[in-house]
Amino acid sequence: MVVFVASVTWGAEPPATAGDLIAAAERSIAILETASAGSAERRTCFTCHSQAHPVLAIVEAKHRGLRIDEANLANQLRHTVEHLDRGRNDYLEGRGQGGKSDTAGYALWTLRSGTVNAPETTAPVVDWLLTQQLKAGNWKRSSDRPPSEASHLATTYVALKGIVDHDQGCPPDGNTENLVDRTADPIGRAREWLLDAVAADTEDRVFRLLSLRLVAAPDSIIIAAAQVLLDGQREDGGWSQTETMESDAYATGTAMFALHQTEQLAANAPAYLKGIDYLLKSQHDDGSWHVTSRSRPFQAYYETGFPHGKDQFISTSATAWATLAILFALPVKQVDL
Repeated sequence: MVVFVASVTWGAEPPATAGDLIAAAERSIAILETASAGSAERRTCFTCHSQAHPVLAIVEAKHRGLRIDEANLANQLRHTVEHLDRGRNDYLEGRGQGGKSDTAGYALWTLRSGTVNAPETTAPVVDWLLTQQLKAGNWKRSSDRPPSEASHLATTYVALKGIVDHDQGCPPDGNTENLVDRTADPIGRAREWLLDAVAADTEDRVFRLLSLRLVAAPDSIIIAAAQVLLDGQREDGGWSQTETMESDAYATGTAMFALHQTEQLAANAPAYLKGIDYLLKSQHDDGSWHVTSRSRPFQAYYETGFPHGKDQFISTSATAWATLAILFALPVKQVDL
C-alpha cells in the first residue's frame, strides 16, 4: 500500500505540501481538458496525446477527489468508442486502423480507464491484436516518432494491456494467473521476449517494467528492471528521454508512473519526492509542461487549445504523465466513475 506523506524535507528548498500538489494538478487538468476537447472538436480520429493520456490523468484526478469536467470526460470516451466503431470492418478483415497496435492498445486502455464496457466495440480490436503478435513474442511499433511511438516495448505493453483488460475470458482486475487458453500462450511468449529484451532509452525501460509486471515475470526480474529505471534519475530529480538529453516532464512522468504502478517506488520515497519537486518547479503557470518535439510531423498541424505551438502534442502527453505522477502522491477518495 502506498502511504501518503503531506510533506518531507530534502535539500534546502521548503517541502511540497498537499495543497501544492492539488494546485498543480488542478491547473494541469484544466489545460488537459481544453486540449482533449479541442482535439475532439477538430478531428474525428482518436489520438494518444489528446485522448488516451489526458483521460488517464483526468480519471485519476477524479479518484483523488479533484473536480473534473464530467461532460468532457464522457465525450472523450464516446469519441474513442466511435473511432473504434468506424474501424470495425477493418479490424474484422485484419487490417486494423491507422496507428495499428499503438492506436488499438491505447484506445482500449482509455476505455478501461473510463470503465467503459462495450464488448461489441472492443472484441474485434482484441481479436485483431492477438493476430499482430510477432513470432518473437512482441508487438511491433507503428512508426518511428520518439518518444511515444518509437518503442516496441511500449507497443507490446499497450497491446497486452488491451487484451488482458478487454478479452471476455480475462478477469476484470487484469490478473494473468487464470487467463483463458487463447491468451495464455500469447502472454507466455511475450514474457519470454520481455525477459531478454534490451531497453535502449527511458521509454523502453518504462514499458519493459510495466510489461514485466503485467505478464507476472519473476519478482527478481521486475526489481532489477525497476532499479535500472530508478538509476536514470538525474540530480535535478527528473529523468531524460535519452542519456544525451536533459530532464523533461515526459520522461520524468512516465518513469514515476511505471515505478509507482509496479509498486517499486512508493509516493513517499525520497526518490519519488525528488521527482515531484522537479515537476513542480518545471510546471508553467498555465498548468502545462513544455517538451520539445523530436518527431517529424506526418499530418497537417492543427490547434487544440494547448500551448507550445508545434510542440503541443508531445507536451500534452508530458503534461498528462506529469499530472499522474503528482496525483499518485495524493490520497485516493471514494468516487463513482
